[in-house]
Amino acid sequence: MGAGAFAADVPSFPNGCHICEVELDPETGAVALDRYAVVDDIGTVVNPLLAKGQIMGGIAQGIGQVLMEDKAYDAAGQVLAGSFMDYAMPRADDFCAVVIEDNPVPTPTNPLGVKGAGEAGTVGSLSAGVNAIVDALSVLGIRHIDTPCTPYRVWQAIASARARHAAVLR
Repeated sequence: MGAGAFAADVPSFPNGCHICEVELDPETGAVALDRYAVVDDIGTVVNPLLAKGQIMGGIAQGIGQVLMEDKAYDAAGQVLAGSFMDYAMPRADDFCAVVIEDNPVPTPTNPLGVKGAGEAGTVGSLSAGVNAIVDALSVLGIRHIDTPCTPYRVWQAIASARARHAAVLR
């Protein structure tokens, strides 16, 4: 039996590329994930199944924040979603198949060449998800939408853009 410790002199940084394709229903504002793919560099992959699970969990967390997770308060500051019965969290049926690939580039900053994997899915999915929605809405001149991109918020953005367009044509 042995014991040891290691402290890196410099940090290591995972990186990757997330691609998200969505479909919007302009009449209801509903957003559906059509395709999602990610290639992450988390350094040396010690346990591929665990690494993919961490990345998928991060993607679920990020897409949940993009599409539905929201803290709502009443006028007195009381949290309205006080339990998971009231708080919208993503379920499996909110997702399409997710393609997860790795491109491991071992880091020289530690003996195993590993990088962090826990946040990789979350960080990429937030920007990929919101940008996919904004891209779909860009034909209406929409360049920004606040999260969560609930059907009501998406519908409001579409209705406002159509009203602005109609006012310009008058």
